[in-house]
Amino acid sequence: MSRKLFGTDGIRGKANAGAMSPESVLSVARAAAEHFRNGAHRHTVVIGKDTRLSGYMIEPALTAGFISMGMDVVLLGPLPTPAVAVLARSLRADLGVVISASHNPFDDNGIKLFGPDGYKLSDEVEARIEALMQSPSRERPTGDGLGRALRLDDAAGRYIEFAKSSFPRRQRLDGLKIVVDCAHGAAYKVAPAVLWELGAEVVPIGVEPDGTNINDKCGATAPERMQAAVLEHEADIGIALDGDADRLILSDEKGQVIDGDQVMALIARGWSKDGRLAGGGVVATVMSNLGLERHLQSEGLTLRRTPVGDRYVVETMRDGGFNVGGEQSGHLILRDFATTGDGLVAALQVLALLGDSQRPASELCRVFEPVPQKLTSIRFAPGAGDPLADKAVSQAIQDGEARLAGGRILVRKSGTEPLIRIMAEADDPALIEPVVAEIAGAIEAVGRAGGG
Repeated sequence: MSRKLFGTDGIRGKANAGAMSPESVLSVARAAAEHFRNGAHRHTVVIGKDTRLSGYMIEPALTAGFISMGMDVVLLGPLPTPAVAVLARSLRADLGVVISASHNPFDDNGIKLFGPDGYKLSDEVEARIEALMQSPSRERPTGDGLGRALRLDDAAGRYIEFAKSSFPRRQRLDGLKIVVDCAHGAAYKVAPAVLWELGAEVVPIGVEPDGTNINDKCGATAPERMQAAVLEHEADIGIALDGDADRLILSDEKGQVIDGDQVMALIARGWSKDGRLAGGGVVATVMSNLGLERHLQSEGLTLRRTPVGDRYVVETMRDGGFNVGGEQSGHLILRDFATTGDGLVAALQVLALLGDSQRPASELCRVFEPVPQKLTSIRFAPGAGDPLADKAVSQAIQDGEARLAGGRILVRKSGTEPLIRIMAEADDPALIEPVVAEIAGAIEAVGRAGGG
């Protein structure tokens, strides 16, 4: 079965339209409930969300759908995506649901589903849910067969204690000044609380959500504000989370960005020395820098690459027994602690290594020299056809690969937005710009020819 509704990270789209209309969301809830209802026990689903205005619309639509299928609903309120995964397991729920479009603008929203084990659903299960939306097979309960809804008042406190438990008991953050940018998103309360309770001096920014300012010129996708705050407050390190706090970008004390590749290399090196690294290396996507691969090889470690999407990273980690993986964009999965990307937990592992080293972040976190890399995105109209199937685009990619001998080119459709992403990297930076420009021009020409 193929998927049409689900992308690389659940369902995502413009709120109150299409896949993210209340009617569609209600249908998703009913289909998911039908798939996960098995056995005679009282079935439960936990629902968390970020701070988007449309969450007030989507949450009751999901709740109605699950209740109509006889599932009890536990409402968690605004909480990071990884917190929902944690609570789905600890509460022995049959399903966990996150209402969030992650790093997208506020007028988008999305739904992410987690199984009772805290892991995101497989492609096959998502396809099954889509099929059930088209042809449901179970009658709806009536009378006392309906579910109930309740709000878990201590949900945030439970996650705060979980996050703190991932930090070494022998250590504290006393003496460290930390800027944390919560992107006006789901971690706006819990992230500053965790850092403060562990002893840090905390400079919180992006902690005043109003429903429309999530990810707006802040957070992991726009770290400039965090970088400036690090310099202004003379902080030791900066942490920028995205809207649902499943990814992070760091800044050293000089205001220089530390991306997910550097964080993976740092944690892998530290854990390898301690004998804690499992699988003999790291799992990352095809987007990770060639410099990371070369560095790991020099350390006697491997890099296993996957398609883009932290779900595919997790699947490969589970299959190969790895405990460190992630994406250059800042999704970091540390399976010793979490079943999905957790920006705060990953940041705490870096802070633990920083405390042990007694070195500034600018020295500790520059683990390898990245190969020059350029990323760009081209928006396309779905009605214009598939630009990647066009002969001129294919030829431009082949020509670019020939020019970047020894380098890499990756051209792919985004799984969350109507974008085509182009990545090129090579040891000679002068070669990259014209290659990317030619491929982008070929893609844009297809869009113009198709009327997009």
